[in-house]
Amino acid sequence: MANNQITLTPEINEAFKPEVLQVIRTSICPTASDAEFMLFAHKAATYRLDPFKNEIFFIKYGNTARIQFAAEAYLAKAREKEGFQPPDTQMVCENDEFKVSKNPETKELEVFEHEIGFPRGKIIGAYSIAYRDGYRPVTVVMDRSEVEHMFTGQNKDNWNKWTADMFGKHVEQRALKKQYGLEFGDDEPYRSPSEEIPAYEPARKDITQEVDVTATSPEPKIEHPKQQTTAETDDEKLRQLKAEMKEKFKKLGITTKEEKEAYLSEHFKMKGDKPTVQELTGLLKMMDLHIQEKQSADEDALPI
Repeated sequence: MANNQITLTPEINEAFKPEVLQVIRTSICPTASDAEFMLFAHKAATYRLDPFKNEIFFIKYGNTARIQFAAEAYLAKAREKEGFQPPDTQMVCENDEFKVSKNPETKELEVFEHEIGFPRGKIIGAYSIAYRDGYRPVTVVMDRSEVEHMFTGQNKDNWNKWTADMFGKHVEQRALKKQYGLEFGDDEPYRSPSEEIPAYEPARKDITQEVDVTATSPEPKIEHPKQQTTAETDDEKLRQLKAEMKEKFKKLGITTKEEKEAYLSEHFKMKGDKPTVQELTGLLKMMDLHIQEKQSADEDALPI
């Protein structure tokens, strides 16, 4: 194992036995560099989070590693705090009677009416009340419009399929953070040192710039329509494929030119100076697989 050549932090040594670290390295962080694994293990050890209970995740795409903390991590840490009480998290639907007011003394929001009607209708909001012995309850209320971007973002499949679970965890996490002072440094990206980025090959055609330009450039106007040649048809197809590639990079969370170059260096090889339709089609299929892996990792954070 690569990490037997590096010095582990005291927190890691205290939290994990060597054989457990071996399993974490090979099964949960198989693509991590030594530095990335050290950061992941240190975060897990410091916050006493269990990777095997899906409380903390390691995800890597291209040259960027990301450490994500599951909603369950906040609930687990809140349980360790003195005076813990289970939070009350509810969805607000179209046919519910729901009213919230600000307490004139505490200046904080309070839910004073929530009557459920059937059929409930669509989810239009959510709230979570974090209770704690010896402390005032903390209430977080969110309108659906505040999370509307989630339904079209990178994790849109989960939000559209598991709306109540995802929305509930989102608002509950905010309430727990505020009530118990929890902070993990959420969703931290970690980029490998520049020396780990594969060197750009001068003889290799750089298509990352073409990807960015293709998706934003207007189509050229043809003043005199004529029958398209095979070359013209291929050029049009290549433009379409590069536009698709740009969208897939967004879904993978790969946004910078350096990250794109690193991803292409690892997963895309061209035989000539320019990519062919067949080569780009194969790359897009590979990107689809990585997108599915990313979505599967996100689904692991959902309740069973």
